[in-house]
Amino acid sequence: MNDTMVTVVGNVATSVDYRDTAMGGVAKFRFAATARRWDREKAAWADGHTSFYTVSAWRALAANLAASVSVGDPLVVHGRLRVREEDWDGQRRTFVDLEASAAGHDLTRGTSAFRRVMKGEPRAADRTGDGGEPAGAGSGGGGATGTTGTTGTTGTTGSAGAAGGGAADRQAELVS
Repeated sequence: MNDTMVTVVGNVATSVDYRDTAMGGVAKFRFAATARRWDREKAAWADGHTSFYTVSAWRALAANLAASVSVGDPLVVHGRLRVREEDWDGQRRTFVDLEASAAGHDLTRGTSAFRRVMKGEPRAADRTGDGGEPAGAGSGGGGATGTTGTTGTTGTTGSAGAAGGGAADRQAELVS
């Protein structure tokens, strides 16, 4: 079978939903890509149409995405494109899915700190913090991933801070 492989540059539109299955972990999230063009009359960039994709990833990529990606993060996603049609309330709807084989932060829009995941390390779901909740859960657990925030510096953004157990802290705990 000939698969259509694409690379899409855009932003994470929803939080990553990670689930363990019999075939390994799966992560799903919505991804938005907006075309931009140069408007000669205004001498400025103008946003075009926004396309939305449902991205799914399996096994190690799924776990690493769940630990590394937050809503609004700029990503580059490469994978298999699938277009499907379904009937919803009597109307025919078209859905575009992207089964990711690789994904990473868009480094043209910020910085990222890579942390290699070693085999044999405990998974984030298997560890608990001091309060009996999963590591990184609780207040500030939804921090950014070491990408550039609104301040333009590397590290976590918002109130998560280094001790808040943000996504970057959890990434080192996952198994590839």
